[in-house]
Amino acid sequence: MNDAIIVVNTGSTSLKFAAYEMDAAGSLLAHCLGQIDGMQGDPRFVVRNAAGKPWDAHEWGEGHPIDHSAAPRFVVEWLEDNLKGKKLAAAGHRVVLGGERYEAPVRIDGDVLDYLQSLAVMEPSHQLFNVRGARALAEAFPKLPQVACFDSSFHRTMPEAAQNYALPKDVRDAGVRHWGYHGISYDYISRQTPKFAPHARRVIVAHLGGGASMCAMLDGRSVETSMGFAGGSGLPMATRSGDVPPGALFYLLRRKLFDAASLEKMLYERAGLLGLSGLSGDMRILQDSKDPRAAAAIEHFVYAMTKYAGAYAAVLGGLDAFVFTAGIGENSAPVRAALCAKMTWLGVKLDERANACGGPRISSMDSKVSVWVIPTNEELMIAQYTLALVRSRLV
Repeated sequence: MNDAIIVVNTGSTSLKFAAYEMDAAGSLLAHCLGQIDGMQGDPRFVVRNAAGKPWDAHEWGEGHPIDHSAAPRFVVEWLEDNLKGKKLAAAGHRVVLGGERYEAPVRIDGDVLDYLQSLAVMEPSHQLFNVRGARALAEAFPKLPQVACFDSSFHRTMPEAAQNYALPKDVRDAGVRHWGYHGISYDYISRQTPKFAPHARRVIVAHLGGGASMCAMLDGRSVETSMGFAGGSGLPMATRSGDVPPGALFYLLRRKLFDAASLEKMLYERAGLLGLSGLSGDMRILQDSKDPRAAAAIEHFVYAMTKYAGAYAAVLGGLDAFVFTAGIGENSAPVRAALCAKMTWLGVKLDERANACGGPRISSMDSKVSVWVIPTNEELMIAQYTLALVRSRLV
């Protein structure tokens, strides 16, 4: 097997993809990275080569939407025309939730997609669209091997006490449990951290992007994570609320200020940093703003992370290293500095110059806890999962 693998992440209005070539030794080499945005109104296709330089673009025109069947077909057909003699050997899909049936990546065949689609009632913001992308490719290219890779998989190492909620057995049996997400990113970071901090056993990782969460790892395995049953819990995010007391939600329903659908929409689309600031959910915009509401939103974000950092240090019995990753984690020096200032009691000493430069190490050499900025690479992780599973079928 020496061809190429495509990685697909299908969302509600966009499709992101990456392609990797396999060299003679079986290593994965980046080929290109791209996306289709604005699928529902003004779709635009852009792709960059492995060096990050623009390669190609296409527009369908405003008012010419494309659906979740047309978008992945377009991408695969474009790749087939641009793989320079190589053929597409497999597709790996990001799927947020594997449920009780799948705790590890799985080859997509039989009723796999039907089961995964049934889980969309648990995780409504991503799951259905992830499955639609995989189903579209399965229908258009039935001979192309496909693999589903789950964000929930990495957290199946959490102890039972962490995976359960204090609910009756019949409710837990219905699937209400602490699933945990961003696991593909955390898996990648768990493999990278030993390269920087080889003796760190107790590690907290903050995956901070439009979606944000934190994970406590012991010896590279998840023992606790902030995002729980679905994608809106835990830390406040760009437009998602994070933790909200159940009583407050019941109150809003009793007041008839919301019904179930509009309440969910508010919590996922109008809350978080956007809801707090009234300005934007984009950390870059908030950091550049002089509006006091922007500063208050950032302060709340850091405060929430501070609480989780303290709790996770307790769960781990101490802390050896802290890692920032994803868009905000990798690019926002002020957010990193603000959180590190709250963790001085744990032994964190920030190197301000290193932090301003983006690391990779941003703590001083005499800091009891080393602090790092490590870029995540979920696409490569999915490609590696896919390659391993497809190869196992060929043996």
